[in-house]
Amino acid sequence: MSVGHLARLFEQEGIATVIIAVKAFQDVLQSMSLPRVLLTRHPMGRPIGFPGNRDQHTRVITSALKMLTQKKEAPGILYSEEPYL
Repeated sequence: MSVGHLARLFEQEGIATVIIAVKAFQDVLQSMSLPRVLLTRHPMGRPIGFPGNRDQHTRVITSALKMLTQKKEAPGILYSEEPYL
């Protein structure tokens, strides 16, 4: 997963990252030991939700941004509370 490799490079330079991914990638992302990952229950290719669903997108992005502001230390993998719609 090139996204994971890029996130690791950014983190090494002091830039905090959050990867938003669908739950299908959970095992791969866990094996990469990334600092902040938000997993959603949305279908493959739509990690923040269905096209045109602005409210759904906003909730997922807000959850990801909270990961950056809640702790100084990386929290690891969290699961979105966003229901599958």
